[in-house]
Amino acid sequence: MKNIKLTIEYDGTNYVGWQRQDNGLSVQQVVEEAIEKITGERVRVNGSGRTDSGAHALGQTANFHTKTSIPTIRLPAALNSVLPDDIAVKDARCMPLDFHARFSCKAKEYMYQVYNGKTRPAVMRRYCYHVPKDLDGDAMVKALKLLEGTHDFSCFKAAGSSVTNCVRQIYRADLSKKEDMLIFTFKGSGFLYNMVRIMMGTVLEIGMGKRPVENIPKLLESKDRSLAGPTVPAKGLFLVKVYY
Repeated sequence: MKNIKLTIEYDGTNYVGWQRQDNGLSVQQVVEEAIEKITGERVRVNGSGRTDSGAHALGQTANFHTKTSIPTIRLPAALNSVLPDDIAVKDARCMPLDFHARFSCKAKEYMYQVYNGKTRPAVMRRYCYHVPKDLDGDAMVKALKLLEGTHDFSCFKAAGSSVTNCVRQIYRADLSKKEDMLIFTFKGSGFLYNMVRIMMGTVLEIGMGKRPVENIPKLLESKDRSLAGPTVPAKGLFLVKVYY
């Protein structure tokens, strides 16, 4: 028996997210069906975590147990031959049997893209959130730095979430710019459901002058989701890397 870790890239536009769901096609389902086609085995693929419907991944990781005789080094090419064009296996490695893509994870890195041009994008429309208004970059950077550290992020948790322990550590939150594209990066020990998207909605309101930078500590202290900003669209969100 082998335990295989896959690194997977996907365009999430046409999927209900990573995890199998009854309401539509998931990336997990497509990957499991591809493995069955190649190995003849029906397997359960463990992802490092959910990604939202419409969100993307450059480095999602997953693992599964298999008895296949196919050399691990050949699995990416074999799986990519049967996967759709919007999902690609970038790497496959044999891991210890107790490795688990989710429970062995030490940190994750996400990216959120905001297109700050005056007119809407065409080519990049599926991979960014368009904000045509002027944004105060300095204020947003200050807000991001206030999110770094260990905090209770209850105010940035999706309404209705059943998670009770909302303490997470953000190692890095920063902003870079490439022409009209603003790239926000978050690296942390873990993230609550919709946490990055709600933090982004809040930071963008600060950039628009709708709330002051000093509002961030007050939000964290309040633990009240209703006081934070909106949940921005999933299409600008990318899972970049999972750390072990």
